Amino acid sequence: MTTARKFLLVSLAALLMITEPLTAGAETVMNKTITYFSVGGRTAAELDAALSSQGPQMRETGARHPGATRIKFGGTVSYVRRGRLCSVGSARVTLNTKLILPRWKNRNTAGRDLGLVWDTLSSDIKRHEERHAEIARNHARDMEKTFLSLPPEVDCERMQARVARASEDAIAAHDKDQAAFDRREAANFDLRMVRLLQYRLERMAKPAESGTR
Repeated sequence: MTTARKFLLVSLAALLMITEPLTAGAETVMNKTITYFSVGGRTAAELDAALSSQGPQMRETGARHPGATRIKFGGTVSYVRRGRLCSVGSARVTLNTKLILPRWKNRNTAGRDLGLVWDTLSSDIKRHEERHAEIARNHARDMEKTFLSLPPEVDCERMQARVARASEDAIAAHDKDQAAFDRREAANFDLRMVRLLQYRLERMAKPAESGTR
């Protein structure tokens, strides 16, 4: 259980690109993909070693983790003149999220106890990464609203600079929320895993109990 705590330390890559072609209003474009990497092992120790050595590598630290979410923001902003002022005419934020999750190739031949632990852990890893993607989606929508609500400037160069500052602030807020989520997850990992294991054990026991008299 303690070695699995590091499974929740997830890094992400965020990039916001603002350009100027015309677009038709605000339209968040989101795309999510899921890929898997295989791990082997027939004991908990072997599985832990496989996840540590074969998981996705984080660009920032070079460390490997059993799951990751790659996040990339992009998009376009157009500018229009209204009288003597320049405003944001339209904004379109794009978001690509790629979840990288483990798949145990020996799962079908695993014993009951180790299989239960793996199913619980891998399900929790997937839930964790899905939540990272959800946080990014929420921030992508907020970015568009922020860009469209920016007050006009006296010229478009200053308007572009205002958009650039707003995008930097938005990325910083996004990264802060992602980091806070990781901290919360790490803090209650042991309790959550125990609860999830108990829940799965209770579900497994119910059919047997219902058949007794």
